[in-house]
Amino acid sequence: MPLSKQPARSRAHLLESIGSPADLRKLDPSELPALADELRDFLIDSVSRTGGHLSSNLGTVELTIALHYVFNTPDDRIVWDVGHQTYAHKVLTGRRDAMASLRQYRGLSGFPKRSESHFDTFGTAHSSTSISAALGMAEAARLRGEDRRAIAVIGDGAMTAGMAFEALNNAGDIHDTNLLVILNDNEMSISPPVGALNKHLSRLLSSRLYNGARQMGKRVLENLPPPVIELARRTEEHVKGMVMPGTMFEEFGFNYIGPIDGHDLQSLIPTLQNLRTLKGPQFLHVITRKGQGYKLAEADPILYHGVSKFDHAAGIAPGKDAKGGGKLTYTQVFGDWLCDMAALDKRLVAITPAMREGSGMVRFAHEYPDRYYDVGIAEQHALTFAAGLACEGLKPVVAIYSTFLQRAYDQLIHDIALQNLPVMMAIDRAGLVGADGATHHGAFDLSFLACIPNLTILCPADEDECRQMLYTAYRHNGPTAVRYPRGGGLGIQPGRVMTELPIGKGEIRRAGKGCALLSFGSMLGTALQVGEELDATVANMRFVKPIDRELILQLAAGHELLVTLEENATISGAGSEVARVLHEAGSPVRVLQLGLPDRFVDHGDQAQLLAESGLDAASVLDRIKKAYQANS
Repeated sequence: MPLSKQPARSRAHLLESIGSPADLRKLDPSELPALADELRDFLIDSVSRTGGHLSSNLGTVELTIALHYVFNTPDDRIVWDVGHQTYAHKVLTGRRDAMASLRQYRGLSGFPKRSESHFDTFGTAHSSTSISAALGMAEAARLRGEDRRAIAVIGDGAMTAGMAFEALNNAGDIHDTNLLVILNDNEMSISPPVGALNKHLSRLLSSRLYNGARQMGKRVLENLPPPVIELARRTEEHVKGMVMPGTMFEEFGFNYIGPIDGHDLQSLIPTLQNLRTLKGPQFLHVITRKGQGYKLAEADPILYHGVSKFDHAAGIAPGKDAKGGGKLTYTQVFGDWLCDMAALDKRLVAITPAMREGSGMVRFAHEYPDRYYDVGIAEQHALTFAAGLACEGLKPVVAIYSTFLQRAYDQLIHDIALQNLPVMMAIDRAGLVGADGATHHGAFDLSFLACIPNLTILCPADEDECRQMLYTAYRHNGPTAVRYPRGGGLGIQPGRVMTELPIGKGEIRRAGKGCALLSFGSMLGTALQVGEELDATVANMRFVKPIDRELILQLAAGHELLVTLEENATISGAGSEVARVLHEAGSPVRVLQLGLPDRFVDHGDQAQLLAESGLDAASVLDRIKKAYQANS
């Protein structure tokens, strides 16, 4: 039976009484649909004021309530995969009043964070880690003799990653571990289950009676000849395959339940109550709808996936994305270049691990569907797949975020660089990304890329240079990485003409004296501002590898202090490459390496975070003056 709307209720009356899941569990089950309505209203209002992930959170309101109502959290552990969908969880676990600071500087994280609450059992933000982590927690409880449950809540998108299946394979082999995996399915092409029969089947399949009979049947079959066992197994799978998509998960050793309506508390709660009593690995399949309860988000869940502040009554204006601003972004520069390059070269194919919209590939996917590959959340596969394409004479371009490239490091080294294959990586979200925080800052790519032989690394300083570097990287006969930040640059409109830049050559952007600022990528604007203040030389280095050795030594010969600027970890980054060149040449010139500090930078406004990291113009100027004072 669908959720009923409760008439004449006080807005937020129930929600205000919930300070923890213990308070939630005091409510009568009949009150929970009204609580779900209040919670959904609260989330819409709250996120419209702060920005954040909306669609996914509206889709998991009932599931979140049911989990905290049935399970004894935090003693029972809930691990939320990715964590985009945890706002309701935060509200119900004592953080309702703090939601006004969500994703803001020194405010609540947009993801589960162990240091924020003991209800956040595992820090997440990257995909497909939940089953592995929850299995570890469940097994730890078993080894300690503790009667607790571990629950992994994972979306259908995250289930595309190999890591999820590795965890399922391991979990199914540990038969007495109390693990519950909940598949939050809002995308799969499975007809939503409806009606009383579906509810009855879900409750039946999760009941002690059914599972007791099932286990007894297995014991009986064990004593029968092998041909009879095989016939029974095939018959069971055939019958199940006609009514439910659970055979695959049962093959992994899980007891599969579902699919059930993830918005129907009258079905969710008794099913979870039954599952809580069962031993061994359990798998519950729930069907939810992104944006549930907010018509605008239901109609366009992608637009309302990640939003800035908006008027929730009017919604986001048509033709305007959630970020607003109207300024050309590096992502858009890449998307336009990709289509232009594809028109010139039929060998070009584009690959993304489930980031079509975020990487600016919507137009390409529409115009060149036969040359577009969304491989799902499978970064390792994406790079090796690209390597295979390159072996056969195609020119693959892999669009990937900086932090997600970390997941495919071995493939980059072993499958691409070692074989010197012409695979191009367009690395978006390099440097500080803002509100998503430490899990998404592209702080390490220059450090972990620079040490790889055969790899060419390009860092555009503005939008036009980005277009030219994308062209340069594509034309290069070897592995390349073009690294650019989130958002816009200096506002330089890209030219239509594409020009190949000389590999490994930087340029002087401002001639000065005394001090020379060597800027890599996004820091050029800051470098030019500081250069004007100090009358210093400013170099746009363009390449981290091969680095412009000649230019570095030229600057060293004519200046008393070299300052390197990069939006990357200072350790082993571009500045370290400059220092290495100077050391090898025996140059005595002083070097001040400025970059991101040796700690994980939290979430907040990008400008705030740059200032905190000492990379805004005022901080850079101050650090240079102190360097002079220290050596005077």
